[in-house]
Amino acid sequence: MSASELNGYYFEDISVGMTASFGKTLTEADVLMFAGVSGDINPSHINEEFAKTTRMKTRVVHGMLSASLISAVLGCKLPGPGCLYVNQTSNFRAPVFIGETVTARATVTRLDAKRNFVEFETICEVDGKTVVDGSALLWVPSKESK
Repeated sequence: MSASELNGYYFEDISVGMTASFGKTLTEADVLMFAGVSGDINPSHINEEFAKTTRMKTRVVHGMLSASLISAVLGCKLPGPGCLYVNQTSNFRAPVFIGETVTARATVTRLDAKRNFVEFETICEVDGKTVVDGSALLWVPSKESK
């Protein structure tokens, strides 16, 4: 596969209102792997006996694991390969439980042609309920910079 086949959208090809999404059912394995990779071994995520004593009464998925699905949308779909994160804000609105399907969506809200920045509204939902929302700012290559 050539380098040109790996490129996502160029800045010139993006317009306000464009959207992309990615969904994933978060499993026990995902939670344990995320704990290992991130170092976040909080027992609220990995120890059911401890989690029974918490507000949620069962283990919850790491908030950042759910939010990381936004990165999958941005890095793989829109704008896709070649873009670079500049900023991300995330508001955690509701817990996600093991076995639930999280759908992350990013929608273009603003373009800054001077700096090749694209701003996105970001949201993660479970069964139509918002669990994470926020915004992202990315640098996107232009056709001239390829």
